[in-house]
Amino acid sequence: MTREGNKKRRWYTTVLAVILAIAIVAVVVVAGTNFATISQTKNDIVTPEQAASYEGDAIVVLGASVFADGTPSRILQDRLDDGIDLYFAGAAPKIIMSGDNSTVAYNEVKAMKDYAISRGVPSEDIFCDHAGFSTYESMYRAKHVFGAQRIIVATQTYHLYRALYAAHGLGLEAIGVPSDYRDYQNQPIYDLREIPARTKDFFKVLLEVPSTFVGDPISLSQSGDITEGEEEQSN
Repeated sequence: MTREGNKKRRWYTTVLAVILAIAIVAVVVVAGTNFATISQTKNDIVTPEQAASYEGDAIVVLGASVFADGTPSRILQDRLDDGIDLYFAGAAPKIIMSGDNSTVAYNEVKAMKDYAISRGVPSEDIFCDHAGFSTYESMYRAKHVFGAQRIIVATQTYHLYRALYAAHGLGLEAIGVPSDYRDYQNQPIYDLREIPARTKDFFKVLLEVPSTFVGDPISLSQSGDITEGEEEQSN
């Protein structure tokens, strides 16, 4: 082999070694952050009966997709039923519906509040967080906008680990109650998507990244109806 050929071979070998090293580091980081997220929160996932005596400031129901007619998707309906049942069990006196209302045409939290009212929850006990654009932001705003210190999170188990890790990292006392009421067709996709999401939120917690919108504080001691028009501020 010529000197030029040897030089190219060494160059290719070096590049492959660097790519392999980066890939190994990425795998270690993703695996490590996922392990930390799950292992540090799994004991804070409790039964509805255990949560009933928690005396939280609020139940935080995390948003998910709604249909064009304003009907909650199945995964969101289960989260709502979970949070509503906790409310009636006395786990907390208020519910924060935290979801995406990033455009006028799409409003998760209105659908969430309407559903809760249809199940008998008083409108004044439901607070709308229109800027809960992500799990991390929902937790950030629960503390920094709504002033909660002690919360119960209502969502599916796969999602609870990340939500609780963010809550704890931001200084909230938090437990979670799973809303695993059925099997979901896209569950493998949700599970796969959650892996990099846990890594992303791990570093957001580490850096205490502010939410996209913060705004003025909203006291949970007043009527939640004051938050019904807040969507205009988050659009």
